[in-house]
Amino acid sequence: MTKADIIEGVYEKVGFSKKESAEIVELVFDTLKETLERGDKIKISGFGNFQVRQKKARVGRNPQTGKEIEISARRVLTFRPSQVLKSALNGEAPPENHAEIDAREEENDENEDFDSEDMDSEDMEAEGAEGGKY
Repeated sequence: MTKADIIEGVYEKVGFSKKESAEIVELVFDTLKETLERGDKIKISGFGNFQVRQKKARVGRNPQTGKEIEISARRVLTFRPSQVLKSALNGEAPPENHAEIDAREEENDENEDFDSEDMDSEDMEAEGAEGGKY
C-alpha cells in the first residue's frame, strides 16, 4: 500500500475531496514524523506502538571478509503491534475489552527495561545469551 492508496481510501470512505484527503493524510504523517524525531513514543490504541530507541556504538564484523568494523551509535524505530492487531493478523477473534488490553500493554511497556528483539546477534553474544531464536 502506498500513500496514494491511503489518500484514495480516505477520499472514498470519508467523502472529502481528493485534495482535502491528501492534506489530512500528509498532516497525520507529518505529525507522526515530528513526534518520532523528538524521541516521543506513539501509541495508537488497537494498532500498536512506535518508539525510537538509542543503540550504542559497537564493534561488528563484515560477513564477507571477517574484518571488524565500528558500527556507530544510532537511533532506530521499533514497532510493537497491539494484541488486537496480532489477533486480526492471525484470523482470531479480537480480544473482548480493547481498553483493558491497551492499559495492560502500556503497563508492560513502562515496566520493560529490555527488549531482546532490539538486539543484534553480537549484542546477544556480549550479554552472554545462549540458544533461543538468535
